[in-house]
Parts: sequence; structure tokens; C-alpha cells
Amino acid sequence: MSAPLNLLSILDLETIEVNMFRGRSPQVGWQRIFGGEVIGQALVAACRTVEGRAPHSLHAYFILPGDPKVPIIFEVDRLRDGKSFTTRRVTAIQHGEAIFSMMVSFHREEPSDIEHQMPMPDVPGPDDLIGNEEMERKIMEVVPEPFRRYLQEERLLQLRPVEIERYFGKKLTDARCNIWFRVRTALPDDPAIHRCALAYASDMSILDAAMAAHGRTLFAKDIMAASLDHALWFHRPFRADDWLLYSQDSPTTGCSRGLGRGLIFARDGRLVASVAQEGMIRLRKEKT
Repeated sequence: MSAPLNLLSILDLETIEVNMFRGRSPQVGWQRIFGGEVIGQALVAACRTVEGRAPHSLHAYFILPGDPKVPIIFEVDRLRDGKSFTTRRVTAIQHGEAIFSMMVSFHREEPSDIEHQMPMPDVPGPDDLIGNEEMERKIMEVVPEPFRRYLQEERLLQLRPVEIERYFGKKLTDARCNIWFRVRTALPDDPAIHRCALAYASDMSILDAAMAAHGRTLFAKDIMAASLDHALWFHRPFRADDWLLYSQDSPTTGCSRGLGRGLIFARDGRLVASVAQEGMIRLRKEKT
């Protein structure tokens, strides 16, 4: 088996002009770019224009599917440099059209006298769950072809789902599911890299939480799905190359859309990030 893909190489953008950067996609045979890749690269572009402050939130819209065969051009608008906060707007462009737009806010680090967080769910730890290879063997025969191809590809993340039975059709009536993940390769100590890596991972499976209550996954042959928007907030320091728990739920689906929410915890129980995403979810109509 070939060496794993390197997330750092995907996040390493080429500077082509002031406030303009070029990103490339791994050629793995998919028809469109993984949304997390665009989020992560756009955050890298924004970070390249800010010094001394870390991103604390981003809000993004997916406008058009990304074409993995051509590079993405990221254009950064420096909207504001304030005393405590910095604001950037990033537009991703392919074939002369905007495919993605994101606002990013950066915050100067400062102490806080008021602090609380939601508790971490009481779930098995990553060392108590089956790893990628064993998971693949268990579910390879029951998942549809698109998901099977995904499992067979080299991945940038290690995944350990807690409720693995949902991939076999079990309905999670509370629409809650959990998955441990980490970047497969070691990352440098730069906190910005870890935030960009988490931005990449945050698009993983969050919309699929909307299917948990129905005993389905987005990889079913009769499901059409696409991310519409994405929001991410960073709360506390973390390492993306150490295990993180992505605790997800979906408060509603309807009108051919589903809403997914996620809390991301470090292994020591600290809440390090929060995520929200809405996506299109439709049943494919049979051709007559």
C-alpha cells in the first residue's frame, strides 16, 4: 500500500500575488472536491494575511461543486484590522466563478474571568474501539459502492466511530452519534496548522448525522446530498494529530434540507470547537 496522503501538503498553498493563493486537490478519483478541503485551504489563505492572532470563528457558504482536476484560486479581502479582532473574507474561484465564500474572524489572545462548557459525552475512548482496517472489514459488504471506494482510499484522518451499528441500519432515535478522529500524520506545533486541520476535518460526517435517526447514511444509493453552509468556532487550544471526539446531532430535517451540529472535545474533556452545517438532502427519483 502506498504512503498515506499528507494533509500538510494539501494545506500548503502557493502564494501567487498579494492576498491571492493557489490550492490543489489530491487526485483520488472523486467527481467533486471534499468540502473540508476547501474550508481548510480557505482558512490557510486567511491566516497567511494575519499576524499575531488566531482564528476563532468562520462562516462559509458552498456555492458550486469544486472541480478536483483544476487548482482553486483563493482571494482574501482584508476587511478590518481592529484592536482585538481582525476580519477577513475569502473567495474560492474555479473556471472564473466563485465556488465558495467564507468570513473569518481572528481574536487577539486575552484571559477570561468567566468560563464554562458543555460536558463531554460518556462514550468509549478511541483505544477501546475498533480501528479503520477492522471497521472496513465489518462494513465493506453492506455499504454502497461510493462509501466502499472511500474506505478503500488512503485517508488523511484516522476514524473510530462509536455507534458503528448505525452503518448497518440501526436507527439512533435521538439523532446523536459520536466519532473519534485525528490527523494520520504528525503536525508541527504551529497552532494555526492545527486549526486549519480541524477545519478540514469538521466537514467530515457532520451532515450524515441528519440521517442517523432514519437508519440511513448519506452514502446510500438513493440519497443525494450536498453541503450548503458551514460554521465553526474555536474555543480552546488542541492538537489535531491527537484523538478528538466529534459529538454530533441533528435537531431537524425537512424541506429537503438537514441540519447537523457538532461539539469537538479533546481527550481530557475540554470542549475545543463547535460546528454547525446545513445541507441539501434529497431522495433520488427513479427514472421512468
